[in-house]
Amino acid sequence: MTVIDYGVGNLHSISKAFERAGAEVEVSGDPARLLASECMVFPGVGAFGAAARTLLPIMPFLRSRIVGGVPVLGVCLGMQLLFERSAESPGDGVGAFAGAVDRLKAPRVPHMGWNEVDAMDDQLFEGVPPRSMFYFANSYVCNPSESVGIAETIYGERFVSAVRRGAVCGVQFHPEKSGEPGLKVIRNFVRIAERST
Repeated sequence: MTVIDYGVGNLHSISKAFERAGAEVEVSGDPARLLASECMVFPGVGAFGAAARTLLPIMPFLRSRIVGGVPVLGVCLGMQLLFERSAESPGDGVGAFAGAVDRLKAPRVPHMGWNEVDAMDDQLFEGVPPRSMFYFANSYVCNPSESVGIAETIYGERFVSAVRRGAVCGVQFHPEKSGEPGLKVIRNFVRIAERST
Protein backbone atom coordinates (compact mmCIF):
# COMPACT_ATOMS: atom_id res chain seq x y z
CA MET A 1 0.00 0.00 0.00
CA THR A 2 1.34 3.40 -0.98
CA VAL A 3 0.42 6.62 0.80
CA ILE A 4 0.82 9.25 -1.92
CA ASP A 5 3.11 12.11 -0.95
CA TYR A 6 1.87 15.34 -2.59
CA GLY A 7 3.23 17.74 -0.03
CA VAL A 8 0.49 17.62 2.61
CA GLY A 9 0.71 16.90 6.30
CA ASN A 10 -0.57 13.92 8.26
CA LEU A 11 1.44 11.29 6.38
CA HIS A 12 2.83 9.77 9.58
CA SER A 13 -0.48 9.28 11.41
CA ILE A 14 -2.32 7.83 8.40
CA SER A 15 0.60 5.47 7.70
CA LYS A 16 0.65 4.28 11.33
CA ALA A 17 -3.10 3.68 11.30
CA PHE A 18 -2.79 1.46 8.24
CA GLU A 19 0.12 -0.41 9.80
CA ARG A 20 -2.07 -1.05 12.86
CA ALA A 21 -4.66 -2.48 10.47
CA GLY A 22 -2.08 -4.98 9.21
CA ALA A 23 -1.05 -3.28 5.96
CA GLU A 24 2.50 -2.86 4.69
CA VAL A 25 2.87 0.86 4.01
CA GLU A 26 5.26 3.04 2.05
CA VAL A 27 5.07 6.80 1.45
CA SER A 28 6.01 7.90 -2.07
CA GLY A 29 5.33 10.40 -4.84
CA ASP A 30 7.46 8.48 -7.35
CA PRO A 31 5.38 7.58 -10.46
CA ALA A 32 7.26 4.29 -10.83
CA ARG A 33 6.33 3.28 -7.28
CA LEU A 34 2.70 4.34 -7.81
CA LEU A 35 2.50 2.28 -11.01
CA ALA A 36 3.70 -0.75 -9.05
CA SER A 37 1.54 -0.17 -5.98
CA GLU A 38 -1.25 -2.65 -5.21
CA CYS A 39 -3.22 -0.01 -3.31
CA MET A 40 -3.09 3.80 -3.00
CA VAL A 41 -4.10 6.21 -0.24
CA PHE A 42 -4.68 9.93 -0.92
CA PRO A 43 -4.10 11.54 2.52
CA GLY A 44 -5.79 14.65 3.90
CA VAL A 45 -4.88 18.12 5.19
CA GLY A 46 -4.01 20.92 2.76
CA ALA A 47 -5.40 22.92 -0.16
CA PHE A 48 -6.89 21.40 -3.32
CA GLY A 49 -4.99 23.67 -5.74
CA ALA A 50 -1.55 23.07 -4.24
CA ALA A 51 -2.09 19.32 -4.12
CA ALA A 52 -3.46 19.23 -7.68
CA ARG A 53 -0.43 21.15 -8.96
CA THR A 54 1.92 18.71 -7.23
CA LEU A 55 0.05 15.75 -8.71
CA LEU A 56 -0.19 17.23 -12.22
CA PRO A 57 2.92 15.49 -13.64
CA ILE A 58 1.68 12.07 -12.43
CA MET A 59 -2.07 12.59 -12.93
CA PRO A 60 -2.18 10.32 -16.03
CA PHE A 61 -0.48 7.54 -14.01
CA LEU A 62 -3.01 7.92 -11.20
CA ARG A 63 -5.98 7.89 -13.56
CA SER A 64 -4.69 4.83 -15.41
CA ARG A 65 -4.19 2.93 -12.15
CA ILE A 66 -7.67 3.77 -10.89
CA VAL A 67 -9.30 2.87 -14.23
CA GLY A 68 -7.26 -0.34 -14.09
CA GLY A 69 -8.90 -1.28 -10.81
CA VAL A 70 -6.33 -0.44 -8.15
CA PRO A 71 -7.97 0.05 -4.72
CA VAL A 72 -7.91 3.66 -3.50
CA LEU A 73 -8.87 5.46 -0.30
CA GLY A 74 -9.10 9.25 -0.27
CA VAL A 75 -9.11 10.92 3.16
CA CYS A 76 -10.46 14.49 3.61
CA LEU A 77 -8.58 16.50 0.96
CA GLY A 78 -7.73 13.12 -0.58
CA MET A 79 -11.44 12.39 -1.09
CA GLN A 80 -11.89 15.80 -2.71
CA LEU A 81 -8.99 15.14 -5.08
CA LEU A 82 -10.81 12.05 -6.36
CA PHE A 83 -13.46 14.38 -7.85
CA GLU A 84 -13.19 16.42 -11.06
CA ARG A 85 -12.71 19.96 -9.73
CA SER A 86 -13.00 22.19 -6.67
CA ALA A 87 -14.35 25.68 -6.02
CA GLU A 88 -11.43 26.15 -3.63
CA SER A 89 -8.90 26.74 -6.41
CA PRO A 90 -8.13 26.03 -10.08
CA GLY A 91 -6.78 22.68 -11.15
CA ASP A 92 -8.22 19.33 -12.11
CA GLY A 93 -8.80 16.51 -9.69
CA VAL A 94 -8.22 12.88 -10.54
CA GLY A 95 -11.80 12.46 -11.75
CA ALA A 96 -12.40 9.01 -10.25
CA PHE A 97 -15.86 10.29 -9.28
CA ALA A 98 -18.03 12.63 -11.34
CA GLY A 99 -18.89 15.85 -9.55
CA ALA A 100 -17.36 18.90 -7.92
CA VAL A 101 -16.18 20.12 -4.54
CA ASP A 102 -17.98 23.19 -3.17
CA ARG A 103 -17.57 25.44 -0.15
CA LEU A 104 -19.42 24.17 2.91
CA LYS A 105 -22.59 26.17 3.63
CA ALA A 106 -22.41 26.58 7.41
CA PRO A 107 -22.45 29.47 9.93
CA ARG A 108 -18.88 28.69 10.97
CA VAL A 109 -16.23 27.33 8.62
CA PRO A 110 -14.05 25.31 8.83
CA HIS A 111 -15.98 22.39 10.21
CA MET A 112 -13.63 21.24 13.01
CA GLY A 113 -14.14 18.46 15.50
CA TRP A 114 -16.36 15.45 16.12
CA ASN A 115 -19.57 14.90 14.19
CA GLU A 116 -22.02 12.12 13.55
CA VAL A 117 -21.79 10.06 10.36
CA ASP A 118 -25.02 8.52 9.09
CA ALA A 119 -23.72 5.56 7.07
CA MET A 120 -25.56 3.24 4.73
CA ASP A 121 -25.24 -0.53 4.96
CA ASP A 122 -21.89 -0.72 3.16
CA GLN A 123 -18.71 -2.81 3.43
CA LEU A 124 -16.68 0.26 4.36
CA PHE A 125 -18.77 0.74 7.52
CA GLU A 126 -19.23 -2.94 8.40
CA GLY A 127 -19.15 -3.35 12.18
CA VAL A 128 -19.23 0.41 12.82
CA PRO A 129 -22.08 1.31 15.21
CA PRO A 130 -24.86 3.42 13.65
CA ARG A 131 -24.34 7.19 13.82
CA SER A 132 -20.78 6.88 15.12
CA MET A 133 -18.76 10.04 15.69
CA PHE A 134 -15.77 10.84 13.47
CA TYR A 135 -13.27 13.71 13.43
CA PHE A 136 -13.64 16.35 10.70
CA ALA A 137 -11.49 19.29 9.56
CA ASN A 138 -12.95 20.67 6.33
CA SER A 139 -14.19 23.85 4.67
CA TYR A 140 -15.29 22.16 1.43
CA VAL A 141 -17.53 19.19 0.65
CA CYS A 142 -17.97 16.84 -2.29
CA ASN A 143 -21.12 16.93 -4.43
CA PRO A 144 -21.19 13.75 -6.52
CA SER A 145 -23.17 13.84 -9.77
CA GLU A 146 -23.54 10.05 -9.64
CA SER A 147 -24.89 7.63 -7.01
CA VAL A 148 -21.74 6.89 -5.03
CA GLY A 149 -22.58 8.40 -1.62
CA ILE A 150 -22.57 5.87 1.24
CA ALA A 151 -22.70 8.24 4.24
CA GLU A 152 -23.91 11.73 5.12
CA THR A 153 -23.19 14.27 7.84
CA ILE A 154 -24.99 17.44 8.90
CA TYR A 155 -23.04 20.62 9.59
CA GLY A 156 -24.88 23.70 8.35
CA GLU A 157 -26.07 21.52 5.47
CA ARG A 158 -26.38 17.79 4.86
CA PHE A 159 -23.39 16.66 2.84
CA VAL A 160 -21.91 13.43 1.52
CA SER A 161 -19.20 12.32 3.96
CA ALA A 162 -18.22 9.01 2.30
CA VAL A 163 -18.29 7.59 -1.22
CA ARG A 164 -17.50 4.23 -2.75
CA ARG A 165 -17.54 2.54 -6.13
CA GLY A 166 -16.02 -0.91 -5.97
CA ALA A 167 -12.61 -0.59 -4.33
CA VAL A 168 -12.39 3.19 -4.84
CA CYS A 169 -13.43 4.88 -1.59
CA GLY A 170 -13.38 8.35 -0.06
CA VAL A 171 -14.12 9.70 3.41
CA GLN A 172 -14.41 13.39 4.31
CA PHE A 173 -13.51 12.71 7.94
CA HIS A 174 -10.15 11.59 9.33
CA PRO A 175 -10.44 7.90 10.28
CA GLU A 176 -6.89 7.92 11.66
CA LYS A 177 -8.02 10.51 14.26
CA SER A 178 -11.41 8.97 15.02
CA GLY A 179 -10.65 6.26 17.57
CA GLU A 180 -12.03 2.74 17.21
CA PRO A 181 -14.74 3.59 14.61
CA GLY A 182 -12.08 5.17 12.40
CA LEU A 183 -9.72 2.22 12.77
CA LYS A 184 -12.60 -0.08 11.87
CA VAL A 185 -13.18 1.88 8.65
CA ILE A 186 -9.46 1.55 7.84
CA ARG A 187 -9.52 -2.20 8.55
CA ASN A 188 -12.61 -2.54 6.35
CA PHE A 189 -10.89 -0.70 3.51
CA VAL A 190 -7.87 -3.01 3.83
CA ARG A 191 -10.24 -6.00 3.47
CA ILE A 192 -11.96 -4.40 0.45
CA ALA A 193 -8.54 -3.85 -1.12
CA GLU A 194 -7.41 -7.42 -0.40
CA ARG A 195 -10.56 -8.88 -1.96
CA SER A 196 -10.16 -6.81 -5.12
CA THR A 197 -6.49 -7.64 -5.83
